[in-house]
Amino acid sequence: MTTIPVTADRARFLRAVLAADALVTGANGLAYLAAAPLIGEFLGPDAGLLRGLGAFLLVYGAAVALLAARREAGPAGTRIVIALNVVWTLGSIAAVVSGALEFTTAGAFWAVAQALVVGVFAELQIVGLRKARH
Repeated sequence: MTTIPVTADRARFLRAVLAADALVTGANGLAYLAAAPLIGEFLGPDAGLLRGLGAFLLVYGAAVALLAARREAGPAGTRIVIALNVVWTLGSIAAVVSGALEFTTAGAFWAVAQALVVGVFAELQIVGLRKARH
């Protein structure tokens, strides 16, 4: 039977998932800021909303990156990231279902795909948090 090394190795998985989340989130935020009018035409939402989301995502991604860079990602900070990722996932699905953001077909597909990715990050962060504690 293989033994799992002490928490430093276990915490590495959580930090890697947080770092990947930060990278994807930051890249998405940067794209929304840099190309809001073009993306808005393709996906449907207003360029102003996309710029606002882009700014939020850049700040959020930076905060998640700081958490990932710590030797041990704190459980409280990780729980906040998980909660916000769940809110983003559910909010994205709700925005598509309600039609509130007037997504194009491509935009609806993008919002659902993005929600799934963020949901997977939340799930992996839950797994990582559990691994780091045991």
